[in-house]
Amino acid sequence: MKRRSKYIAAALALCCVFALSLVIATRAAMLPVAGALRVADAEVAAPRITDRNGQPLTVSYQNRWNLYDSVPLYALPQLLQKAFITSEDRRFYEHHGVDWLARASALWQDMVHFHIVRGASTITEQAVRLIHPRPRNLWSKWVEGFEAAALERQYTKPAILEFYLNQLPYAANRRGVAQAARYYFNRDLSTLSPKETLALAVLARAPSSYDLYRNAGRIDAAIDRLGEKLAAQGDLSRAQLTALRAQAFRLEQPELPVNAAHFAAWLRGHAPENGQGDGREIRSTLDAGLQAHVQKILDDRLHLLRNKNIHNAAALVVDHTTGDILAWVVAGAGNDAVPGNKFDAVTVPRQPGSSMKPLLYALALEDGWTPATIIDDAPLSEAIGSGLHRFKNYSNHFYGHITLREALANSLNIPALLTINHVGVAKYLATLHRLHFDSLDRGAQVYDEGLALGDGEVTLYELVRGYAALANHGLFRPLRAVMDEDAGPLSEAQVYSPEAASLIGNILSDPWARRLEFGSHSVLDFPVQTAVKTGTSTDYRDAWSVGFDARYVVGIWMGNLDQKPTDGITGSTGPALALRSIFATLNRRSAPRPLWLSPKLVQKDVCIEDAQDAGRCYMRSEYFIPGTQPRETARAKGPEKQRFNIVKPTDGLQMAVDPRIPQDSQKLAFTLHGLRPGQAVDWIVNGEKIGTSGETFMWPVTRGHYTLQARVRAGKKLVFSSALISYVVK
Repeated sequence: MKRRSKYIAAALALCCVFALSLVIATRAAMLPVAGALRVADAEVAAPRITDRNGQPLTVSYQNRWNLYDSVPLYALPQLLQKAFITSEDRRFYEHHGVDWLARASALWQDMVHFHIVRGASTITEQAVRLIHPRPRNLWSKWVEGFEAAALERQYTKPAILEFYLNQLPYAANRRGVAQAARYYFNRDLSTLSPKETLALAVLARAPSSYDLYRNAGRIDAAIDRLGEKLAAQGDLSRAQLTALRAQAFRLEQPELPVNAAHFAAWLRGHAPENGQGDGREIRSTLDAGLQAHVQKILDDRLHLLRNKNIHNAAALVVDHTTGDILAWVVAGAGNDAVPGNKFDAVTVPRQPGSSMKPLLYALALEDGWTPATIIDDAPLSEAIGSGLHRFKNYSNHFYGHITLREALANSLNIPALLTINHVGVAKYLATLHRLHFDSLDRGAQVYDEGLALGDGEVTLYELVRGYAALANHGLFRPLRAVMDEDAGPLSEAQVYSPEAASLIGNILSDPWARRLEFGSHSVLDFPVQTAVKTGTSTDYRDAWSVGFDARYVVGIWMGNLDQKPTDGITGSTGPALALRSIFATLNRRSAPRPLWLSPKLVQKDVCIEDAQDAGRCYMRSEYFIPGTQPRETARAKGPEKQRFNIVKPTDGLQMAVDPRIPQDSQKLAFTLHGLRPGQAVDWIVNGEKIGTSGETFMWPVTRGHYTLQARVRAGKKLVFSSALISYVVK
């Protein structure tokens, strides 16, 4: 008897030790649940980006928690709550974290079927599993039961249910019923049908097995069983159940209200470190409503030009008074049928053509030229290697002596080349670098005077930012993409004087000044005073339109990102109409105002030389930077010093006799520019005078090596003697 008592005592002791060990091990394995339902302070892998008013521009499902689409319990449909409780935990409001009756029933079913049929985890236990993920085994389930009891002592039942419905996992990394409703049906929870509502409850059990996008019919039996239970409880009428069985799913992939994917990608890489908001959200400067409107304008314009072999376009809208980026649109983004759709056309360097000329002429105005300065728009040829390149205007027409105002407004090429020769290529390039045209990363000797015609590649972002400096009184200001934050490492800089900058705006908004090339009442004549400039690159590969008014700067690029030329699209025939439409939209957003004109400018009547008759002039009122205005009302003159230029042949020219043409019919035109009335040219070939002419002398072509010199006479007086030029005829 005593020995038996000892065995009993030893067994009891072992049980106590085991129980104590189990308690200790359980407590050691338990994790704290205090504050566990708070996800606001959770670590964020990918912050959400919103527009300036809080509308989402991006959605990230890489975070552990659903941080943005939580719905309070009172706003969740009653049928949805009933469906989840019926499906997952019928005694939710009766137990204290663990439903022991359900566990016993589950254990009995598992024993009868010799495998696990159901787990009997309560909603509270599933919430614990979301908070503290563990391997799925008996020990984890044991510990989760104690943590569930602790969670229910810490929080109310409604709080636990709300957390669970907002955080339970679905397919495609979606969390919570709101995200699931968007993923499958692209609708809010309140608009779901009873069948769609029950589907969310069934999908929570096995999102991959019941994937509606793979096999929508597979879930019907499970929905029907849940519907029967709800009908038996009185939560669903028989009529609703009958209608539910006959209903088919209408699946719809979700889409964001606006397409700003390229902007969001750029922002993640360029937003200042202190511009991350609270870590969960970046509130950008973009205006979602304007973004959508500009997107439609650009898409519609591109559609109308579809027969012109053009596929890509981009637009950038900026408030130059603040530097805020308001719209960043890339047409064709996300459409795999569009070549180059993955590239962000706002940041891809392209040839800007004539759209860069205002930045050059602003520098010339700083250097003492005026809108009334006379520039000679005459044929110009220059050596390119051992050949000859003839420059021309877009219309192939030359206007002779013309004012700077008209040269810029009509986008004439020859005056632009003369202008860059005046200010210097290196000085112009240095100015562009002050405006942070970082794409122009080669030396002045590489770009040479072709920089005046837009030979160097720049981005739409850089071009709009440069125009913003002109619109903002010559002050360069970094563009801002994040609300209430600094724009970044770039600092403000006064690149042009306010007077020069405002003169450029005045010229580009002058319909009379652009009449020669664009005609009267052109597409560039906006109802509200707007400075507008177009540009077209070689072979019609790029078409640009840029403009600014008293508040906004808008830039548009059109072309092909696969480098193919368009079918004759220019800045005025392609993007200009879209630019006009965008400004019409902007003018409805705020009261239109005229462009700012510096009050320091001096207005004076001047007599401008008639391009067709050098002996006549016409009166015009013009603006001048103080100190550059003429002292008296007289003809505006350019540089007084007479300049001569041998256009043909160029030094080092190599040419060949054409065997198909009789040699005595082949002639080379010796051409010298800069003659005045009463002057003549003596042409000296290999040291011998071969003839006298005006600007042009036709020399019979003969094979050989030659030197040429031109001597300009006014009567018997020698005015100019050129350096020797060598050329070869083969």
